[in-house]
Amino acid sequence: MSRIPSVLVLLCCCLCHSGATLAAVRLAPGVTSVALAAEIAVLEDPSGRLSLADVQGRATDFIPSKLPADAAINFGYSSSAWWLRFTIEADAAAPRDWLLEVAFPTLDRVDYFGPDGEHLNAGDHLPFAARPLPHRNFVFPVHLREKGDSTVWLRIVSEGTLTVPLRLWETETFWQKSLASYALLSVYFGMLLALALYNLLLWFALRDHTYLTYVLFAASMAVGQLSLSGLGNEFLWPTWPAWGNMAYSAGFAATGLFGALFTRGFLDTRRSVPRLDGAVIGLAALFALLMVAPLIAPYRLAAILTSLTGVAFSLVAMLAAIRCWRTDQPGARTFLLAWTVLLLGVAIVGLRNLDLLPTTFLSFYAIQIGSALEMLLLSFALADRINGLRREKDAAQNEALATKQQLVGALQRSEASLERRVAERTAELEGANARLRENERQLQSLAHSDTLTGLANRLLFDARLQQSMQHARRSHGKIALLLVDLDQFKSINDDYGHAIGDEVLRSMADRFRATVREVDTVARLGGDQFAIALSGVSSGADAERMAEKVIANLGEPLRVLGVPLEVGASVGIAMFSGGDLSPAELMRQADQAMHAAKDAGGGCCRMFAG
Repeated sequence: MSRIPSVLVLLCCCLCHSGATLAAVRLAPGVTSVALAAEIAVLEDPSGRLSLADVQGRATDFIPSKLPADAAINFGYSSSAWWLRFTIEADAAAPRDWLLEVAFPTLDRVDYFGPDGEHLNAGDHLPFAARPLPHRNFVFPVHLREKGDSTVWLRIVSEGTLTVPLRLWETETFWQKSLASYALLSVYFGMLLALALYNLLLWFALRDHTYLTYVLFAASMAVGQLSLSGLGNEFLWPTWPAWGNMAYSAGFAATGLFGALFTRGFLDTRRSVPRLDGAVIGLAALFALLMVAPLIAPYRLAAILTSLTGVAFSLVAMLAAIRCWRTDQPGARTFLLAWTVLLLGVAIVGLRNLDLLPTTFLSFYAIQIGSALEMLLLSFALADRINGLRREKDAAQNEALATKQQLVGALQRSEASLERRVAERTAELEGANARLRENERQLQSLAHSDTLTGLANRLLFDARLQQSMQHARRSHGKIALLLVDLDQFKSINDDYGHAIGDEVLRSMADRFRATVREVDTVARLGGDQFAIALSGVSSGADAERMAEKVIANLGEPLRVLGVPLEVGASVGIAMFSGGDLSPAELMRQADQAMHAAKDAGGGCCRMFAG
C-alpha cells in the first residue's frame, strides 16, 4: 500500500550503504537532547511475529535510515511491524538517566526494550495509566549502563499513519520543554474554543445555519487535534482506548463533513457554483460515511480514505471560492484566503500521512498552524460578507430612490394640457394611498395580534420583552416573565371539541386583560400557552403575587355555550435584573419553572431557581 515509498527508500539506503557501520549516539557532558533519526537502523517484520531474540539474531539485516537528524521516520500506512535500533555511547561524566520520546500519540503500540532487558510498552490501544510516564506523547525512561555502549530496541505497529519522531532527552530539559508545548497547545485550543463560542453566539443572535455549521466544524477540529496532540488520551478519554484509537480518523472526518457544509452555506454554492455544489455534497456524504467507517471497516482503510477525501475537498473548496471571488460575492475573497491557509495545512498533513511529503515541523503541525491563522482571517471574511450584503441593500435603496426621483421629474415635465387629468389621477392615488394605509394598519394589527384571542402574538411579545429588558438594564430595574400553561385545556378540547376550546381561550384572554396592568404585556404564544411581561417589579415576591392572582382568576368556574367548565393554570416565573441574559434564555428559564409547576401537580407557580 502506501508504505511502498518507505520500503523503496530503505532499499535504496541498503544498496547505497551496504556494509556501512551505523554511528552510535554520542552523549557528552552538556548535551541535553539528541534527535535520533540519523542514527536509527530499521528492520521490517511483515508477519509481525518476530521477537526481540529473533531480531537480535538478525542484526545485519537492519538498514540505516540515513535521514537528517531532525527528521521523523515515516512509514506511511503499513501493516508490518517495524523494529528500530540505536546504540548510545555516553561519556563517563554524562548522566545515566535519560528519557526517550516518541512524539506521535496516535501510534497503536510501541514496545521499548532497554539496554538491560527492561520491557515497557505504550500506545493508544492501551489505557493512559499503562504508560511508563504520564505524558501526551510516548515517553520511556532510559537507564544507560555504567560502562560500555547501551543499545535500545523499539517495536512499533499501527493501523494509522506510522510516523516515528524520536528524540533522547535529559530529564529536566524534557519536562521544561513539555511545559512550553502544553502551554502552546492550550493557547491553540483556547483559540478554537473562543472561535466556537463566538460563532455560537452569532448563531443564537442571527439564526443563520452557516454559523452553526462552523461551530460544529471547530468542535470536530478540536476532537481530531486533541487526538493528534495526545491531550485527548491524557485528559478527556484516558480510560477509553477504543475511542482514543478512533478519535483521530473520526474527528477529522467530522471536520471535513462540517467544513463542507460550512463552505456550501457561506459561498451559497447551490446558486453561485451549481456545477461544484454536487461535488461538495458528495464529499460531505463521503465524510459522513468515513466518520463511522472504523466501526465497520478496517481502520487503515478509513484513515487512508479520510486523507484522500481531505485532499480532494481542499481542491473543490478552493475552486468554488475562486469562482465566487471572480463574481464579487461578498466575503469570498477573504474567505478564500482564510480557507486556503487551513486547507493547505490539511493537504500537507494528508500528503504526509500518505508518505508523499517528509515529516518536518511544518508538515507535522500544518493543521494547527493553518487553523490558527484561519481563525483570525475568517472573522474578517464574516465581516466582509456582512458589509457586502449591506452594500447591496444600500444600492437597491438608492436605485429605488433614483427611480422615484425620475418619476417625479417626469410628472413635473408633463404638459399643461394634462394638468386636469393629473389632478384627477392624483386624487385617485390619494384615495388609493388612504386605502393602502388603512389596509397596512389593519395588516400590522393582524401581524401583531393573535387572531383568536386578540392578545399580542409571539412576534409583538418578543419585541416588547426585548424593550423591557433594555429599559431594565438602563434603569437598573427588574422585570418578570410569567409563562402560563392551562392545566385542563387539552381534555376540554378533546371532550367538547375545538369550538368550545376556542371559546375557553377567548374567555381566558378576557380574564388576563382584567388581571394585568396596562403597562404589562400579555400574549398568546400558541395553543394554550400564554406569557406575561411584568415591568417595574421590585422583587420576586411581586411576581409571585401576580402569578397567584392569575391562577386564582383563571381557575374560577366558567360556562361556555351552556357547558360548565373549570380551567386551572401552571405558572413559571423568571426574573431579570440586568446583565447579558438574552430574551431566549429568560424564556427558557420561565419554561423550566413552568414545567416544575406542572410536575408539582399544576395549579401553582414556581420561580426559576437557577
